[in-house]
Amino acid sequence: MAAWFSENIGSIIVGLILLAIVAAVIRTMIKDKRSGRSSCGCGCANCAMSGSCHKSSVKDRS
Repeated sequence: MAAWFSENIGSIIVGLILLAIVAAVIRTMIKDKRSGRSSCGCGCANCAMSGSCHKSSVKDRS
């Protein structure tokens, strides 16, 4: 087991770094979604998917 570990230490370190980066990206996406920020980076005024992305909090009373 120790021989296998020492032979693959580089791959293990790179894998752990990539895992940490992916976890940070997912965490940021979840935090942005909970705070109501858009993930595309542009405004919602001209977006075709604005009705699907953000549900209207004010209901039409007509």
